[in-house]
Amino acid sequence: MRTDKRMQSKRIRTEKGSGNVFSDLGLPHPERELLKSRLTLQIYRLIKARGLKQAEAGKILGIKQPHVSALMRNRSGTFSVERLMEFLTALGQDVEITVRPTRKGHGEVSVA
Repeated sequence: MRTDKRMQSKRIRTEKGSGNVFSDLGLPHPERELLKSRLTLQIYRLIKARGLKQAEAGKILGIKQPHVSALMRNRSGTFSVERLMEFLTALGQDVEITVRPTRKGHGEVSVA
């Protein structure tokens, strides 16, 4: 049986991630960046679900269309966590922050 070299599988080295890609990449403030990413995803989903054009979303959020475009591409870098939460409330969402003791060595941040 002849084996085509293109068909041979190559071994790819993988390792299990921590659940936070920002931490795995060694970026600064990984928990904050993960939170911002999750908040931005919620904003994206709300804008898409409502069929809003970026200019319309900008008026609701109080920002210019290019900034909405950045959000829609998960580029939340210039916005703080607080500002992203303000966007969610402007889109008619309640934002709830819960603080409770952890069973681990350190706490974590999550968005539901």
